[in-house]
Amino acid sequence: MTTICSVKYNGQTAIAGDGQVTLGKSIIAKTTAKKIRRIYHDQVVIGFAGGVADAVSLQEMLEGKLESYSGDLRRAAVEMAQSWRKDQTLQKLEAMVIAFNDQDLLLISGNGEVLEPDESVVAIGSGGYYAQAAAVGMLRHASGMTASEIAKEAVNIAADIDVFTDHEIVTDEIEEKQG
Repeated sequence: MTTICSVKYNGQTAIAGDGQVTLGKSIIAKTTAKKIRRIYHDQVVIGFAGGVADAVSLQEMLEGKLESYSGDLRRAAVEMAQSWRKDQTLQKLEAMVIAFNDQDLLLISGNGEVLEPDESVVAIGSGGYYAQAAAVGMLRHASGMTASEIAKEAVNIAADIDVFTDHEIVTDEIEEKQG
């Protein structure tokens, strides 16, 4: 379980995620897992929540779709979600993915959904609702914070509430393409 939060704000899209991996509901197995990665020639950033092996499978699938569609994230995400929904083996995967590039911020779920957030914030994982609420609040009343600072603080707030989220937070960001 984990918390991943992504924020699109002021010309930047950023993501923050904790490093905690739990076994069952009572054992912290690791505190420094890397749940945020760059793929497709470092042009796309993803963050995942759910089973690690499942998330790696989804990462590989998304990378393949990005290659097939020349880096078009929206198209690749839709094709991936359709494949995920139709394939009985893939339907058993328990993970969600946030993906973004210099233009799009998307949530890809195993139900075949590809969602673009209404308020430029998307969060997943056990602390996702806490992080999303915190990030939306900061965006609505932002005072000089960057997208990366908002995402990181949102995950920090979630970590204060959610026992499956820790304070070992990693961030990444991409500047939006102009024009």
